[in-house]
Amino acid sequence: QVQLVESGGGLVQPGGSLRLSCAASGIIFSLNAMAWYRQAPGKERELVAAISISGSTNYADSVRGRFTISRNNAKNTVFLQMNDLTPEDTAVYYCNAKRRLQNTEYWGQGTQVTVSS
Repeated sequence: QVQLVESGGGLVQPGGSLRLSCAASGIIFSLNAMAWYRQAPGKERELVAAISISGSTNYADSVRGRFTISRNNAKNTVFLQMNDLTPEDTAVYYCNAKRRLQNTEYWGQGTQVTVSS
């Protein structure tokens, strides 16, 4: 059974930082591209950051320079370090695992991030 379990969300003041984690099980983690998406109320889910199996990364323009995605294959975990948070970053953040050759894709249950004073 595949599980992606996010943690690290919460309430933070503008300018603050959070670090999200996503622990994966039931997949060959090192063969999956990993990503973080987010969905704010009334908006579509959007890609925040992604990291390939080789470690290449890409970011949404809105978070580039503030957020950093990384992965630890030994611990089957992907991280999202979020700095200089703004109220516009408020959303539910979802972990995503994708293995293109097998055409498989999995989602976590999401973790709420709220940026407010």
